[in-house]
Amino acid sequence: MITIDELKDKLTDKARLIGLDLGTKRVGVAICDDKRKIATPLKTINYKNMSYLLGELKDIVKENRIFGIIIGYPVNMDGTYGKSAQSINDKAIIIESEINLLTVLWDERLSTSGAFNISSNLDIKFTEKKKNIDENAAAFILQGAIDFLNN
Repeated sequence: MITIDELKDKLTDKARLIGLDLGTKRVGVAICDDKRKIATPLKTINYKNMSYLLGELKDIVKENRIFGIIIGYPVNMDGTYGKSAQSINDKAIIIESEINLLTVLWDERLSTSGAFNISSNLDIKFTEKKKNIDENAAAFILQGAIDFLNN
């Protein structure tokens, strides 16, 4: 894994990124445009096992010419790392080694609640918010990372 600053140094023009919100049951996936300005929710993958997830991610990477992966990292509000952070780190190592792309862990504090609140401001029904919360959280994570990369 590399840091966001290392990714910034390695980025090329038109390098697209995907953002992942790795959950135990669902994985939210978002993608950005080739100018890395806007993160867009792409899909939610039902997590069956790591092999299935890797297959889905490989397809997304191939279809969209992805340069790197931003994975939401669940840091506690006080800045410490708990069991969920270790689980995400373990999965991120596997994803990075199997997909062979630059991979960054990005602090995802408040990403799910942020995605839910944005949906609330858009007057989206609760059932739709809940249905798309994982991919919206992935977009929230990815948008934070690309905003950092653009500054």
